[in-house]
Amino acid sequence: MKQIYWIAALGLFCGMTTFTSCQRKEDVKPDEKKSSIVILYENDVHCAIDGYAKMAGLRDAISDTAYVGLTSSGDYLMGGTAGALSTGSYIVDIMRTMRYDAVGLGNHEFDFGAPRMLELLKDFNAPVICANFFDMQGNRFFPAYTIREYGERKIAFVGVLTPKTMEDESYSFYDEKGNQLYDLKQSELPQLVQQAVDEVRQAGADYVILLSHLGEKESDSDPTSHALVAATTGIDIVFDGHTHSVIPCDTVLNAAGKPVYISQTGTAFANVGKLLIDSAGGFHIELIPAESITFSNAVVASTTDSIHRLLNAEVNKVVFHSDYRLAIDDGKGTRMVRKAETNAGDLCTDAYRYITKADIAFNNGGGIRANIEAGDVTLKQVIDMQPFDNRIVTIQATGAQILNMLQLCTATLPEEDGAFPQVSGMRFTVRVADHTITSAEVMQPDGTYKPIDPTAVYTIGTTDYCAYNGGFYNAFRQCPIIKEYTTLCRETLTLYIQEVHNGNVPAQYAAPQGRIIIE
Repeated sequence: MKQIYWIAALGLFCGMTTFTSCQRKEDVKPDEKKSSIVILYENDVHCAIDGYAKMAGLRDAISDTAYVGLTSSGDYLMGGTAGALSTGSYIVDIMRTMRYDAVGLGNHEFDFGAPRMLELLKDFNAPVICANFFDMQGNRFFPAYTIREYGERKIAFVGVLTPKTMEDESYSFYDEKGNQLYDLKQSELPQLVQQAVDEVRQAGADYVILLSHLGEKESDSDPTSHALVAATTGIDIVFDGHTHSVIPCDTVLNAAGKPVYISQTGTAFANVGKLLIDSAGGFHIELIPAESITFSNAVVASTTDSIHRLLNAEVNKVVFHSDYRLAIDDGKGTRMVRKAETNAGDLCTDAYRYITKADIAFNNGGGIRANIEAGDVTLKQVIDMQPFDNRIVTIQATGAQILNMLQLCTATLPEEDGAFPQVSGMRFTVRVADHTITSAEVMQPDGTYKPIDPTAVYTIGTTDYCAYNGGFYNAFRQCPIIKEYTTLCRETLTLYIQEVHNGNVPAQYAAPQGRIIIE
């Protein structure tokens, strides 16, 4: 049965609109002396820092009538200006004031390298948990779980991270010689999670919640949250992440045929998740749109305001002007940059090719994260579009290697792939029916195009991430590096527009230019 539950169920009404929710009644004898438990949860915040005070304020408001906890399922350190300009420290400053009950890891916690992540999280003021992050000697970096008491009941939180992080953020898992430094134990994932669940059940946990950064997309080669639930027993609820999905509540049967509930809040504080465990052991799950939350925690808000002031001093400078919306979406909210050409992708890769003077330039669609609206453009908007600290490099690749990369990175069409290549200096056509690159042409000095030669060697301007740190499925990892720049990818955009176009985005970028044809 689907039903809407309001905060009024806790003796508090604030006029919030909520999504539909799941409910389950356990075979537990009601005890009126026990208060309800509420766990508020988020995932994939990606530096959307204004939501933290609201979430903490909601916790404070509910705490008069229930035990309340906070959790995160990862991807908080990076994805926006606050993370990019502080290499994560501003985010940790805010999250320390939140008093989380448990925090999981996401793949973007590794964006600044594993040593930086470990430095940031060592004094996090909250238990960081991950069952499958090990060094090569078999030592786990963080506990697999934590058990918290809420009145007379215990909730265990178990953490798990997608093994795909070893590909997407491979620079954090391998040294420059290709030696592996850390392991996420893909083949052992169900066993590691089951072991943790068994241990917490033996320790007396009444409920087990999995803080998962796996996601639910069946097209992914990695284990999904659904597949993990189906291979294990003892988990009650999954607070999922990674795929930025809005999932009020899915039901998946575990290995014993028992229903397990999976919820995901979207991204950037689109919603705050709320799990209510009533005094009879019933589960009630809902998503609360963050924009409807009127509460705010003063301590968290003060910290956030201080960081805003620091950021504003740095990023409010106008760096160029655009009469055109530089888009990663279709104008209706559907993200396109990971499955089709966009004008933002054209502009970013043209900037790379300008800096490197290469034959061709590529950028992965997952590295272009936000639209830039028409008008004066600030440094903050540029950083939000390309928030990662990736540096520009020039490599050499044969036509055959380029074609292989294009084949790999378009293989999921029409579904999204963060590896989908935006391009400058060439054009290509991909046929979705059989995922075949049917044509690929390289621009000549006179502006005409010539079919790519599989045996010829071309220079490519791209990011260090795409060249050898896990991007493009490591298709270019063995390619010779011609030059490494100190220039960050986001800095190229401003340089290109200022130096080539006198600070104004020209009309040629009003729309995609037909470089990528999807049949």
